[in-house]
This record gives sequence, C-alpha cells and structure tokens, in this order.
Amino acid sequence: MLEEKKYFYLLMIIPIVVLVFILLQFWKRSAQRKFANKQLLERLSPEKSTFKPILKLVIWCLAIGSLVVALVNPKIGTKLETVKREGVDIVFAVDVSKSMLAEDISPSRLDKAKRIVSEIINKLGSDRIGIIAYAGRAVPQLPITTDFSAAKMFLANLNTNMLSSQGTAIDDAIRLAKTYYDDVEQTNRVLVIISDGEDHTGGAGQLAEEATKEGIKTYTIGVGTAKGGRIPLKRRGIVESYKRDLQGEVVITRLNEKTLKNIASEGDGEYIDGTVTEDAVAVITDQLSTMNKTEFEAKKFSEFQDQFQWFLGLGIFLLLLDVFLLERKTAWLRKLNLFNEKGS
Repeated sequence: MLEEKKYFYLLMIIPIVVLVFILLQFWKRSAQRKFANKQLLERLSPEKSTFKPILKLVIWCLAIGSLVVALVNPKIGTKLETVKREGVDIVFAVDVSKSMLAEDISPSRLDKAKRIVSEIINKLGSDRIGIIAYAGRAVPQLPITTDFSAAKMFLANLNTNMLSSQGTAIDDAIRLAKTYYDDVEQTNRVLVIISDGEDHTGGAGQLAEEATKEGIKTYTIGVGTAKGGRIPLKRRGIVESYKRDLQGEVVITRLNEKTLKNIASEGDGEYIDGTVTEDAVAVITDQLSTMNKTEFEAKKFSEFQDQFQWFLGLGIFLLLLDVFLLERKTAWLRKLNLFNEKGS
C-alpha cells in the first residue's frame, strides 16, 4: 500500500541530475584540454579517479530514489485486530433552503449549522452517523456510517444550490430519517434537525411524535435570529442583490423557534439555541453521554505499518557516504586496479 503516490513525480529529479552530471563532465574536459594535454594532466593529478565521480553519481541517484520512496510511505501489514463498537445512531438533518443564506448569524446560517454538526462529530466516540439535506424535499447524503472523515467531507459540500425545489420540508426530513436506522437492536436513535424553523409544509410535529414509537428522539437546533435578516444573492462571493418577493419587497427571513420547539417536544427531545456553537454542542454531547450504548458492530481491521523510516535511513546513509567518498583513487583499490585505471 502506497500512502502518497503523488511524490513519485519527484523521481524526475534523477534524470535531471544525470544530465547535469554529463554536461558538467563535458565542460570540465573541455576546460582541461585548454589548460594542458592529457599526459600532463595525468602527471599533475595522478590520484584523480575516473570511476569515483560515476560512483558518486550512482549514490546520489540512489539517495534521491530512497528519499522519494520515504515520502511515498509504503505500508505493509498483516496484523488484524477485532474492534467492538458501542454507541448511538445519530442522523443530522441539515436545512439547505435559501433562507439559510441569511447572515443574521455570522458568517451565515448554513455555515453556522455546518460548524455545529462538525463540532458534534469531533466529540463523538464510537457512534454511527448519517446526514440528510433538505429544502423543499429531503435527500440522503450519507447513510449510517462510522466513517467520520467521510461525514465531514459530505458536510462540507452541503450548499443551497443542491436542491432545485425550495421551501423547508422538515416533515420530509423526518420521514426520510426513519429509514436510516438499519439496526433493529439499536434502542438509542437520535435525529438532530438544524434549521431556521421556517417549515412550509406542517405536520413535522406529528411525524416526530410517531418517530418516538420507533425509539427516535428528535432534537432541534435553531440557527438565526428573531430579528431576521435578508437573503443575499451572490455571484463569485460578491453580493449583487437580495431576494425579493412577488411584490418586489426584500424578503426578511426570521428564526421560527415555536415550530422547532414543538417538533422537539413532540419528538421527546429538546430545542437548542444554536447562536453559540460551543453551548449547542455541549447540550447534544451531554444528552448523548446519558444514553445507553448498544454494541452494533464488530469488524476486523488490517493495521498497516509505515515503512518510510527504512528508506529515509537508507537515503541519509547514502548522502553521508557521498560526503566521505573522495574523487581520488583509493589506495587498496588502486593496487587491485579493478577498473583498469593507470597509476602514477
């Protein structure tokens, strides 16, 4: 297994080094011929080896190759270990309607919602998580998983342009969330709805109540302010205008706490003010810590061991060898005359 294959491009340094070496040798020979003839040069530099520069070049190339392989970090591993997980199944339903672009909560309601979810994920242990995005309808983004890195990647990609149907169908999000919990033995199921509460469909409270019969507790986190804010229409990050209604008036979107509190109450959960990220995260994590953990997974993972240190050590050794390797003839090799070099 190779961790960072992109570093193989650095091997292109080797032919460049070889080319520079060849050009340098041609230049040195040309300069020496202008200074003296071959016989005189041999008398002036009797200890100069013609093989040592080539040997040093080979050492340099091997050192570069070893260091590049160290950067690539090959891994091998046959160690297997059994990992048992105990936790809660948590589904995050994130509102991605246009009203979430309002900047009455800095930097925007959607960015605040994504940050809250990301911070909650950071606090989780062996729980499983799923992600739903909803506006005029709800769509699955990430099924129940233990891969928190994948969850954060999907979370970062949430935006208000991913759904063409606008509105805030919280009821559809709850209905879809009920299909996420695939473990019949999991008794602790949590649904966290992050929204400004502008529910355009109704019926979410009743669905939340029905979800409790399946062991699902529904928590709601409100992002936005009662004062409200305008919905900016941006192009390349620059505000060009603000959303207007059919009468041409600028739309002001406000946090609807009443709807969110009703959903949480009917869903046997709790409404949480999302204005302060740390406070909202603390409430959710405290609630999760009081729930009984159910063992839901036992998998064998192959643990790959890093091997970069061997190649790094070899590269450093070769570089040190090059430092101590002189270009003059070695006495005992000169006696053997393995490379048919002329003596003095």
